[in-house]
Amino acid sequence: MRKLIAAVVAGLMLLALPGSLSVSAQAAPPSEAARQAELRAAWQAAGKAGTAGAGKISLIDQATLNLAADRFFVPKAEGLRVLRALGNVPDETTFIGLVLSTRQNEPWMVVIRYIKEGYIKDDDAKDWNADDLLKTISEGVEQTNRDRVARGFPELQVVGWIEPPAYDADTHRLVWSLLGKDKGQADDTPRNVNYNTYALGRDGYFSLNLLSDSQRIATDKAAARELLAALQYNAGKRYEDFSAATDLVAQYGLMALVGGAVAKKLGLFALLGAMALKFAKMILVGVLALGAGIIKFFRRKPQSDAP
Repeated sequence: MRKLIAAVVAGLMLLALPGSLSVSAQAAPPSEAARQAELRAAWQAAGKAGTAGAGKISLIDQATLNLAADRFFVPKAEGLRVLRALGNVPDETTFIGLVLSTRQNEPWMVVIRYIKEGYIKDDDAKDWNADDLLKTISEGVEQTNRDRVARGFPELQVVGWIEPPAYDADTHRLVWSLLGKDKGQADDTPRNVNYNTYALGRDGYFSLNLLSDSQRIATDKAAARELLAALQYNAGKRYEDFSAATDLVAQYGLMALVGGAVAKKLGLFALLGAMALKFAKMILVGVLALGAGIIKFFRRKPQSDAP
C-alpha cells in the first residue's frame, strides 16, 4: 500500500542542477498566488503518486533502488512538475525521479538522472590530483566570469572542495562536491550545495545529486552515499558487462564528470553553468497537508543568471 509522506521536509534548499536545470524567463510571469497554488498542487500530486520505503524502486530498464523505510520516491512525471513549480526547467530526457526524507530534520532532496551516452572509461581516475583538478576548475571559472561580467552578472569564485573527487574502482562509484560563492561574498555566508554522486554502468551512468546547504552538508551527505550504495544495476547493465565488440564508448572519460558532466565535450572543463554553483535563496510559501502529515516546502527565489 502506498503511503503519503508524514513529514517530508522542514526546509528544502533547491538550486539549479548540473547540466539539467535552469530558470526560464517568461514575458508574463504568473502571479504569486498562482505560483503558490501550482506548488501546492505539484506536492499533492507527488504525495499521491510517490512510494514510501521500504522497498525496491525500478529505475527504468537499468537498475533498482533499495529504498529505506524513511525515504520517499517521487516518480518522473510528478517530480518534473515539482521541479517546474520550483522555477526550474528539467531535462526530461535524463530525469528519473526525486528522493526525499520523511524525517522532519532532514531538509534535503536527491535528484536522480540517467545519462545514456555510453561506457565511460575510468582509467584516468588513477592519475588525477585533487589540487590540480581544483586549479583547473578555478581557471575555467575565471574564463566564464568574463562572459558573466559582459552580461551583467556577478563573478563567481571557487572556494574549495567540500569533498575532493573519490572514485571506487571496485564499485565504479564517483563522489565529489565543490563550494563556490559570488566574488565579494563573505566566506561564512550559508550557501547551497550540490553533493554529486555517480554510478557507472554499461550504457551510461546514474547521477544522484543531493541538494543541501553548507551548514548541513556534513551530515546530509550520508544520505547521498546511502542512496548511491542502494542503487544496483540489473544483470547485463553493469559496468563489468561491457563488451568492447558491440557497446558504445562515451566520448569523454571519468574526469569529465568532475566539475560538470560532459564539460569536456562542451570545450570547457569547468563550465560553471553545468556545475550550478549559483546560490538561490528559498522563501517559505506555505504548509501543505499530505494525508495525516504536514510538509513545509520552499519555492526558489527567481534567478537572473541561467546557465
